[in-house]
Amino acid sequence: MALESVIVVGGGMAGFTTVKDLRARGFEGTLTIVDPEGLPYDRPPLSKDYLLGTRTGEQIQLADAAWFEEQDVRVITGKAVALRPDEGMVLLESGRELSADKIVLATGGAARRLAIPGGDLESVLELRNRADADNLRSLLRPGVHLAIIGAGLIGAETASSALAFDAEVTLIDPVEPPLVPAVGLALAERLHHMHGARGIKVVTGVPLAISAGEAGHRIEMDSGETITADLVLVGIGIVPETALAASAGLEIDNGTLVDDHQRTSHPNVYAVGDSSRTRLPDGTLLRRAEHWEHAMHTGSTAAAALLGQDLPVHGASWFWSDRHGVHVEGAGSMLGDGTIVVREKDGVPVASFRLADDGTMAGCAAIDGGLTVRAARRIIDRGIRVDPALLADPAVDLKKLAR
Repeated sequence: MALESVIVVGGGMAGFTTVKDLRARGFEGTLTIVDPEGLPYDRPPLSKDYLLGTRTGEQIQLADAAWFEEQDVRVITGKAVALRPDEGMVLLESGRELSADKIVLATGGAARRLAIPGGDLESVLELRNRADADNLRSLLRPGVHLAIIGAGLIGAETASSALAFDAEVTLIDPVEPPLVPAVGLALAERLHHMHGARGIKVVTGVPLAISAGEAGHRIEMDSGETITADLVLVGIGIVPETALAASAGLEIDNGTLVDDHQRTSHPNVYAVGDSSRTRLPDGTLLRRAEHWEHAMHTGSTAAAALLGQDLPVHGASWFWSDRHGVHVEGAGSMLGDGTIVVREKDGVPVASFRLADDGTMAGCAAIDGGLTVRAARRIIDRGIRVDPALLADPAVDLKKLAR
């Protein structure tokens, strides 16, 4: 039967891309997005430009209201609470029922809470949506002490942004340095040292408990140290939102399980983005990805699959982050066996590469080196064998190695 209607539950990058690509691929049927926050917006700016107030809520929208009208995409502000896959039915919290030929789950994830006493305190902040960023911005001011638990991408970005409010910042993480799996040891050390150089107190350790009182918060560490702070923000990743999928009887395992077409275990339901996890034909479960580009790619794949068209071919994965005035990018994977090659300029590491045992590039990361990462991505995608000495030489243009 011809596809006539699709409901997308979730308005993040994955859900928006699904809708956008369906229209771009010629789908003329009914399209609906359901999201508690209404019009889709971009999440990465929440810890950077939006938190700082240099970009408004409208400026981080993935498309303005006029685009949705022009594309005939209905956006319903509401929360989906149940699915009836056999009927193609989505039940909203308001009691309203929506039906379509196919349903796409783009439910994303919720901020992971600390599984320690006090980890669930209402005063312990998170940064997952626009309201969280608005709340944090309203609390940051000169002299306020913000303790951030988790020095990954979100934690580091937020720490950097908080300095613009003249806040006092303590950054806590169990690993020294964080981000080695993403960027390699040399770049991870350089990035982590930036915090202390800019006045951020860096604490390596594990929080055991958090308490709150009139004087603020107390964080008890495994070292015996107690950290006091006015505000506590936890940024330790997300938990995939799979409640809808589970209630509908779909298969889940740290994400809603999908095949390479983004199809779930029910033929009427697809899943994309942070909440989805690919299961290969032999049963192998791939690691669930939480990157912006991955969300976009899964949305594109689902759109093609829904229309029975050839699936798009995606290259090596890619991510970026900003902190303390520098831009970080990575492609492929820096985690795994092989050889790490570090490129330095004036004794400072600016890029790292992981070479597989056969000499092909498996991963790359760079600081303020977007062109380097772009070229490295082509090298990875083309399976080109590269000379480690050339990679290490800052005078060698990586574009020449990508040809």
